[in-house]
Amino acid sequence: MTSTRPGSRRVWLTPQAHQRLLAELAALTGNAAPSALDGTAAQDDRDPSRRRQREERIREIHDLLTNAVVGEDPPDDGIAEPGMVLTVRYDDTDDTETFLLGTRAAEHGDIEVYSPDSPLGAALTGARRGEQRTYAVPDGSTIRVTLLDAVPYGHHHPAGPA
Repeated sequence: MTSTRPGSRRVWLTPQAHQRLLAELAALTGNAAPSALDGTAAQDDRDPSRRRQREERIREIHDLLTNAVVGEDPPDDGIAEPGMVLTVRYDDTDDTETFLLGTRAAEHGDIEVYSPDSPLGAALTGARRGEQRTYAVPDGSTIRVTLLDAVPYGHHHPAGPA
């Protein structure tokens, strides 16, 4: 892996998310086909607020791409970490949820994504199958979850239509 700036950390991206970010960056910097731009960059340059927003998004995407680990699955060891598809049970309701632990800013689209920095993602990072963890929600209550499964994104087979 390449080195990163001090204080930055690697972010896990699917190949599809990486391509979407590259396309968005090209559109924002004016390096995309004219149809992809639709005059947005020119309009943004006339509006200082929109120009700042665009420049911030360009920096955000650049940082994501600079620190990206693309398509490299983590080990299939059942331990929750970025790049893993997690299935959890919310212990108080017995509801289950399956999601990718990854970078939300990349908008994966085919599966819900929770950041490792989110309360749920932070609570689960490092958990093993069967392990129970807790996390606080904004209203101050505590939620208990059990990690039922953790598989690398590349090994995940989404459920088909019912």
